Amino acid sequence: MAAILGELARPIDDICADASAAGVVVPANYNAVEQVVISGEVAGVERGMELAKASGAKRAVRLQVSGAFHSPLMAPAQPGLGAALEQAAWSEPAWPIYSNVTSGPVTSAADARALLLRQLTSPVRWVDVIRAMAAAYPGATFVEMGPGNVLTGLLKRLAPDHAARTCGTVAEVEALLAAL
Repeated sequence: MAAILGELARPIDDICADASAAGVVVPANYNAVEQVVISGEVAGVERGMELAKASGAKRAVRLQVSGAFHSPLMAPAQPGLGAALEQAAWSEPAWPIYSNVTSGPVTSAADARALLLRQLTSPVRWVDVIRAMAAAYPGATFVEMGPGNVLTGLLKRLAPDHAARTCGTVAEVEALLAAL
């Protein structure tokens, strides 16, 4: 996998299609307008990095990961994940949940299960998810749960009219609950 940073003269889908002559490579994460992650076989990813740089990318950075996540190369993991998802207890959503696969709201437990399975081989559409949520919830505050603030930083660029905060510690969660 590799992060492609900067504005490109060509769509990343076209770059990946051309780079696929060297090996499987697809867009895996649409993190921001000027930040896309590509995933696939090493040769395809390396060729994708070269073509992205030739198309104006400021940087193309290899990511130290253990797999070609969100690509067709994850398909062999789908049966095992599918079996685990079938065994899990599911409830109908009590509040809106947005899918990284469709960038839209998930309306049923069955859809959530199916979309989680598809997420193994589908790109994360973070840009579209945040834009859809921002449009659906004007003025809402977005909260990133867990350590770090990478998603909050991306969100501030995509939905600048929305407040964002992180909750990575017990104290931060308690402060959030008190503010609600």
